[in-house]
Amino acid sequence: MDFLKLIQSLDELLYEVMSWLIFYPVTLWRALAKPLKMMDYSEAELGDPAERQYTDTLSPPLFLLLTLVICHAIELSIVGQNAVILRRTGLGGLVNDDSTYILLRVAFFSLFPLIMAARLVRARNVKLDRVPLKAPFYSQCYVTAPFALMVSTSGILMQLKPGDSPLWGLALLIAALLWFGSLQILWFAQHLRIGRLRAALHASRAMVEALIAFVAISLIFVGI
Repeated sequence: MDFLKLIQSLDELLYEVMSWLIFYPVTLWRALAKPLKMMDYSEAELGDPAERQYTDTLSPPLFLLLTLVICHAIELSIVGQNAVILRRTGLGGLVNDDSTYILLRVAFFSLFPLIMAARLVRARNVKLDRVPLKAPFYSQCYVTAPFALMVSTSGILMQLKPGDSPLWGLALLIAALLWFGSLQILWFAQHLRIGRLRAALHASRAMVEALIAFVAISLIFVGI
């Protein structure tokens, strides 16, 4: 019986992993083409029974995780091993292989949905706990994944030597920040039912907090 259960579990795991080949591109396209609708879709799906949630897309945290795995694979194939793994100085010594580096990147980029979600909950004057935080965190993961893809691609371009690739990398980074920041303004305005100027203040505050945390932790791990 235990062996049969193991086989059934492997069957389900294989199907789930192979389905990502279809649903990852679908989710990425929707997140890029209609990001605000995807954020609304995410919150609506959480109201369904667990077995019916995200049946035609990837769940937001999984989407973010797979995006960062793909980003790392692209970086390895084009640039090579990241300096954080090679240097092993300071806390960077804890990041000694690709798996721990991917987990570190997931933690870094998860700061953005976490801080954005927390800012929304506080702006609503709701007690900050797991229940009200989950829905905005999940919805933010849908737009953080393309943002992470653009930021990672810009980083790869900046590491390439020939031509004007560093300038293209900088341009892509600026475009990513503008895209992500604009979405946050619209998102805060929609959910708090306020004007875009006040929404921009909320979005800017959360963005600055996330960037400060991102940079600070990055400097600690690279040993600067």
